[in-house]
Amino acid sequence: MKEVSLSGSLRENVGKKDATAIRNAERVPAVIYGGKEQIHFSVKHTDLEKLVYTPNVYIINVELDGKNYKTIIQDLQQDPITDIMIHADFIELSDDKKVKVNVPVKLEGRAIGVMNGGKMRQIFRKLKVYAVPGELPDEIVIDVSKLRIGQAIRVRDLNNGLEILNPASAVICSIKTARGAVADEEEEEGGEEAAAEGAEEAAPAEESAE
Repeated sequence: MKEVSLSGSLRENVGKKDATAIRNAERVPAVIYGGKEQIHFSVKHTDLEKLVYTPNVYIINVELDGKNYKTIIQDLQQDPITDIMIHADFIELSDDKKVKVNVPVKLEGRAIGVMNGGKMRQIFRKLKVYAVPGELPDEIVIDVSKLRIGQAIRVRDLNNGLEILNPASAVICSIKTARGAVADEEEEEGGEEAAAEGAEEAAPAEESAE
């Protein structure tokens, strides 16, 4: 997984009044936990924004008062009205300690079902991986070139050696029938039953992605 640097400032106080002053200065209160002690600090809103509003996930080297902490963003709180970031939680990483990280999913190839007029539906854009930092991938690449109308790829179908915490039956992507789609013999065989099954399981899976 790619690494980036983020510069922050240690907080002298951790009360609500101090947090409000930090936000008024266009900074975000944050905390690093998972190490020997919690470390409270703040970062520029614009610097954090670059790491959050992107499909990528990074290992973040937080620089505080001359010290570096290897971390990953674990949780982010946003204002429910303005969506402005109001607090960030970072977890400190250890080379030999596994962490849970949502890794982006990338679909690769042109599916047979799409070429026959079906519509690709991607339910999960990230999957939760449990691994040591050195084994975390930048993304999970899934080849969909052989996928036909009515077929789906589920978590249990992946064979990438990663420990994925999402339910094994969860549908990652599927191809549903569209008006004017052309079905070949193989697609007609699996047909509408597979499509219906995928649709039924997709709804709870979509909630899990959030």
